Amino acid sequence: MTDTRPWENQFSVARIDIVEETPTLRVLEMTLQPGEKVPWHWHTNVHDRFYCLAGLVEMDCRAPKAMHHLKSGDSFAVAPKVAHEVRNIGSDTVRMMLVQGVGPYDYHPVGIEEKEV
Repeated sequence: MTDTRPWENQFSVARIDIVEETPTLRVLEMTLQPGEKVPWHWHTNVHDRFYCLAGLVEMDCRAPKAMHHLKSGDSFAVAPKVAHEVRNIGSDTVRMMLVQGVGPYDYHPVGIEEKEV
């Protein structure tokens, strides 16, 4: 079974609120305290589109290797099948909006075995 809410059992950040969700599109509001991160993972079908609302976010991507820094007002999209990690690298709380779609959502952690859920 696919993990559709990995923040409930695979990682922890200050807060994640589901703004809207359908079978093929999801919008989340995420809050990360300094030093918190969403660990390395990838998605089969969906793009992750991040919109930084406050704070300083670092997006680290693999294949192709790239590093992106987002501040309030910036956005960045991660394509399907691209492993990525999202980190709060500042001293302030990060708030961001994440739009995931279009397609069925899944979460594949990188570097650890997936748990059966």
